[in-house]
This record gives sequence, structure tokens and C-alpha cells, in this order.
Amino acid sequence: MENATYFYFMLFENIGYIKYALFILGFILYCAIIFFNVLIILAILLERTLHQPMYILISCLSVNSVFGTAAFFPRVLTDLLSDIHSISHEVCIFQSFVIFTYAANEYTILMLMAFDRFTAICKPLQYHNIITPKFLTILIVINLSYPMILLGISGLLTLKLKICGNKLFKVYCHSYEIAKLSCENTIINNVFGMFIIIVTSVIPLSLIFYSYIKILIICQRSSSQFKGKAYQTCIPHIVVLLNFSVAVISDVTLSRVVTLNLPVGLSVFLSLEFLIIPPILNPLVYALNLPDIRKKISCLINPFKQMP
Repeated sequence: MENATYFYFMLFENIGYIKYALFILGFILYCAIIFFNVLIILAILLERTLHQPMYILISCLSVNSVFGTAAFFPRVLTDLLSDIHSISHEVCIFQSFVIFTYAANEYTILMLMAFDRFTAICKPLQYHNIITPKFLTILIVINLSYPMILLGISGLLTLKLKICGNKLFKVYCHSYEIAKLSCENTIINNVFGMFIIIVTSVIPLSLIFYSYIKILIICQRSSSQFKGKAYQTCIPHIVVLLNFSVAVISDVTLSRVVTLNLPVGLSVFLSLEFLIIPPILNPLVYALNLPDIRKKISCLINPFKQMP
């Protein structure tokens, strides 16, 4: 094959009538993701008391979830009901770019959250002088831009490869899986891919762990009241971080590190976990654990509750 212009998702072949059950499940899940994340965004946008760095960053997580899942769910739901499971080379690269930009953004936002909590707990008197609206805006713009630039370069490198195969054993486009179909030397793509993983995942994780270790040390020396308040704001972030990290590690392990003889269904679920679980879990974690968000969401759902 000279150069593939279309890729075919082989995992959709021969799944029989189960595709209708998967479609219904996926559709309900996608609607729930949109509903819960839009609720979080509206709650923070409409409530002026929530216009604080921590809540703004939480809203960024929800926006990112809507962004990432929009590249996956509509496409996979269409494929489930279609008899032709093909995607053009260019659109496939673009889908991969959006999905992995979402993944990289998740870590950078969680890193900014950790920095915000570190400053608030370890340097409370200087917090408002350090985390100013202007500084926060600059941090968000920089930290959401550099993953897009790096992944854009990676997409261009993948696009230039001569592809000699067209079968993808995934349910979404994965840049590393596309590179494996190339009949050219992909050493540059592989090295640059590992560089992106280090810059967008390993380094942010290291800074996050450093921040929370420092917070833990400060809390151990503080009063029970201070400790309880610190834990109340930090634990939801840690839960979200651990959940997303497990999901990403599962995907990276299955794609790059080892080839395991897992059942197809389990393998697909593990590779999709970072696209399915965090977008639905994150808003629930914050809605259930942060009273200010929970109160505003309650007002949005039942606007007559506050009426005399």
C-alpha cells in the first residue's frame, strides 16, 4: 500500500447486536458528562463568590472535559451505528491531537491547582499578592498553550509519515498506533512522543507531588481546625489526580510499554478509561465535596428553592 488515505477501526467489526447496547450506554454517559460539567461551569460562572482561583481552575477542568470528550463520543457513537468504520488520515490526526491535548491539559490544570493550594496553605499571608487575576490568567494561557504546540508538532510529524497499513485496533485515533503503521523509521516520532509525555505528564506530576508533600508537612504542624480546612480543599484534587493518573498509566502501558494478552473488552476499557471516568467523576467529586459549589448547583437545579 503506497500511503493510506483512510484508516479502519477494526474493533467495530463483527460486534453484532451488542453495538446497540453500547450505543445507548455511550449516549447516556456522554449526556451525563455534558450535563454535570456544564452545571459546574454555570455554577462558577454565575456565582460571583466563586470567582476565585481554585474555582476558576475547577471550571477549567470541566471545560477541558467537554473539549476532550467532544472529539471522542460523537465519533464513536456514529461508528457504532455505521456499517463503515473508516476515517480519513487528516481527520484521524486531528482527533488524536484533540484527545491528547485534553489529556495534557488535565495534568497542567491539576498542577496549577496544586500550586494554588500550596500558596494558600503554605503562604497564606502572601496568597493574594501572588495569585492575582492577571498572574492566574497568564499561568492558564501558558500552561494550556504549550501542550497544544507540542502536540501540534507531533501531529505534523505523524502526518508526514509514509503509511503502509490502514487497520487501527482502537476505537479512536491514537498517534502512536498510527506511527506503528508507518513503513519509515519513526525514531524521531517516538523520541518526541516520549519528550511530550515527560513535559506534559512527568514534570507536572513531580511538581504536584512536591506541592502536596509540602502541604502535608505544614498540616502536621498545624491545629486540627486548620488541618481539617486544608484537607477539605485538597482531598478532592488528590482524588481527581489519582483517578486520572491511573487511567493515563493504563493507556500508556497498553500502547507503549507492554503487550498483554487481555480480553478485548477489558483492553478497550483500559485504553478508554481516561476519556470516560475523569469527565464524569470530576464534577461529582467537586459537587459533593465543596459546599459552595454544591449550594449553587442546588439553586440551578431547583431555582424555586430560594424563593420565599
